[in-house]
Amino acid sequence: MTEHDSPFSTPLPFLEHVKDAEKHFLSGRRNRGADLESAVRMFLEFLKGFEELDFAGPCVTVFGSARFAEDHEYYQLARELGGRLAGDGYAVMTGGGPGIMEAANRGAREAGGLSLGCNIRLPKEQEPNAYLDRFVEFEHFFVRKVMLVKYSTAFVVMPGGFGTLDEAFEVVTLIQTGKLESFPIVGMGGGYWEELRDFVRKALIPAGTIDPEDALLISRADDVDEAIEIIRRAAS
Repeated sequence: MTEHDSPFSTPLPFLEHVKDAEKHFLSGRRNRGADLESAVRMFLEFLKGFEELDFAGPCVTVFGSARFAEDHEYYQLARELGGRLAGDGYAVMTGGGPGIMEAANRGAREAGGLSLGCNIRLPKEQEPNAYLDRFVEFEHFFVRKVMLVKYSTAFVVMPGGFGTLDEAFEVVTLIQTGKLESFPIVGMGGGYWEELRDFVRKALIPAGTIDPEDALLISRADDVDEAIEIIRRAAS
């Protein structure tokens, strides 16, 4: 489909910005007309993502906090990771915002790779970073999460907060339940995740809420070399 033919080359009423669209949808029972309008908006948001993220080649999604500044060690780690992934021929996809996301996109751009972003409209923190070759802005978190997963054959989880945990456990659950291929999930950040690992080992496994092998779905990498090697082994 050419740009001239694209249904998104001209504004569509359902894609115009509506303040707190997701909040209104999740506000409880509404009339059917309002829910139908929300469903159409979501459908068109998916279509827009499919069109804008039409690219060739493999992709790795990097998750991480928006709150780390350029001089932080995690920012520098993500920047190095983005460059190394691009050097291996991967497009690098992030949530499109600042912090870890910016760093991974920046590293990919600097290495001559394709830098992609799935941005979410939020009151603070989340503006598209300056290192994106292509990005899509979403109103709904769950539509955005589908796009962050759909195109990638590996995932790297850098230090982050609730949003990063949500994204990471979403991918783990999809693989655990057979809804997604067993793509590698790499956890980076050293000791940042250690207490979470202890919780999985000492609470979830003994309680029987997950199987012991489920804990192996996320591989630990202490540096970029280890992360790249895990992804390379899975690809081969």
